[in-house]
Amino acid sequence: ASPTEQSFKMPPVLDPKNSKVDGLAFLGLSLSRRSPRGHPESVTHQTSFDLNHVIDRDYEFLFSTNDDGWLVGGGEPGPPKSYKLAAKDSAHVEIMRIGTYNPSWGGLSVTDIVSAISPEEIMIRNQGDVVRAMTSGQILIPQIEVLPTAVVANPDHPPELEIRFDMVPRVPNFDDPNAPLPVNWQLRFIHNQLFRLFQFPSRFCPGAFHSTILRKAEFRSPQHREEYFARCEKTIAWWRVAGPQPLNNGGWDINGNDLIKKNPDGYHSGIWLFQDRENITHFFPPNFLPPYDTPEKKKVILDYLREEWDEKNSFVETCFK
Repeated sequence: ASPTEQSFKMPPVLDPKNSKVDGLAFLGLSLSRRSPRGHPESVTHQTSFDLNHVIDRDYEFLFSTNDDGWLVGGGEPGPPKSYKLAAKDSAHVEIMRIGTYNPSWGGLSVTDIVSAISPEEIMIRNQGDVVRAMTSGQILIPQIEVLPTAVVANPDHPPELEIRFDMVPRVPNFDDPNAPLPVNWQLRFIHNQLFRLFQFPSRFCPGAFHSTILRKAEFRSPQHREEYFARCEKTIAWWRVAGPQPLNNGGWDINGNDLIKKNPDGYHSGIWLFQDRENITHFFPPNFLPPYDTPEKKKVILDYLREEWDEKNSFVETCFK
């Protein structure tokens, strides 16, 4: 094969031929949080993790970045505090990329998404339609408690900086009924349900599971790069001591106001439907509540954890018997 053929890579979607138009819609987690150093319009969706502890606003270690600068920690405030593109915090973790809401382009309609997840009638604000959920509970959403596992540079040149949310251990203990579930098990659990239920051309999951915090990271020197990641590791170690934490721990809606219907036990850590990383249209609260150590619930959970997303080959593979 020629060098051009060798370097060409098809998008990692389910069916590239019938994925007609690319888009940015996805289901995932929101980690956005207001900060006095960030954009004034940023919205708080969690306070468990202050991502300012893993970014370099003062450019002590980094020399240059992409034009949109820091995507997390409150976002970019704009002049005179920052001379990157002003943008609110868009910290997120993708669980399933949808692309577009147009099935003829290879995407998935909002009606299909909402009816599979939401237990009640919902107003689609951006389209003006009322969608009645007919098949609620098809996707089990646990109370999501997560733990950042690393800050890494991806293989791009220059790289993106990412916060990883890996499942640890990668292989659960399927034999001991009393063994604890892995850290971050909820992400694979939701992901694999979605991938079993939804079959559409543009479906994929980029880099399961991570939150991009910066693009085109150019460090001042190799030593500065090493010092930056050492500082990040100290923060990861600090978070690790505290253990997995719930997101949406304040029970916030899309706009940052209180949810109209709050769970009396404080279980609000669900998933969000993003039209793009800066625009969320729906919040889906947990419908599969703790505890998760009963034999019945553990069986359901472990059944979905037997599969793992293979991004290279674009499918969910049963890896663990």
